[in-house]
Amino acid sequence: MLVDSHCHLDRLDYKNKHKDLSDVVNKAKEQGIDHLLSVCVTLKDYPAMAELIAPFQEIFSSCGVHPLYQDEVLNEDLLLEYARQEKVVAIGEMGLDFFYSPENKAEQEASFRSQIRVAKIVNKPIIVHTRDAREATLEILRSEGAEQVGGVLHCFTESLEMAQAAMEMGFYISVSGIVTFKNAKELQAVIKEIPLERLLVETDSPYLAPVPHRGQENEPAYTRDVAKFVAALKGVTLEELAAVTTANFFRLFAHAKK
Repeated sequence: MLVDSHCHLDRLDYKNKHKDLSDVVNKAKEQGIDHLLSVCVTLKDYPAMAELIAPFQEIFSSCGVHPLYQDEVLNEDLLLEYARQEKVVAIGEMGLDFFYSPENKAEQEASFRSQIRVAKIVNKPIIVHTRDAREATLEILRSEGAEQVGGVLHCFTESLEMAQAAMEMGFYISVSGIVTFKNAKELQAVIKEIPLERLLVETDSPYLAPVPHRGQENEPAYTRDVAKFVAALKGVTLEELAAVTTANFFRLFAHAKK
């Protein structure tokens, strides 16, 4: 059994590639992916996503504001309202992206801090997006006491030193299809060094489809391709990697029920 620990089910192509969400879930189950975490990136999108996944017990959700969506000041009261819903197992994705949006660092940092505070109120872990912002990300996690709720650095592409610093705070490291790319040698070297007990696997679909699907729309069924590559990288069987990463998922996201 595998878990797609990070996907955006409300952003898949339901006009051309999938009949509906049941089609997506069934294709995932055929590949041994039994649970999915559908991640929200804006509060305005959350209600529609929540309605989409409501009939599916195997799908959990998060709510939060991605660092690249800073059009409005974060509504902490609304986030808190959504965060308390039973199907929500995490807050985010949140974080810092100074690669694509360096011009609004202050707004990103304020939003990041606010969302960590909400996570602490509801005692749910956080999902962190970080790019070109290693020192600032770690400083905010430390100063806001993020270790109290824990979380995951998703779609990880950073250094081993950053991974180790995050793991020291109780965080997990999630691996996406990027690790399968031919030009990802540095990332592959980092993932080799991270203990299995701290790893999750994800698709981040519809983005970043792994080899051999690169160039296509990504989907949760491709979690298996990520997991197979990581298992080979770590020198373990797919079955062992699946068992450990699934246990990691349910340990981290304690509000998720099998």
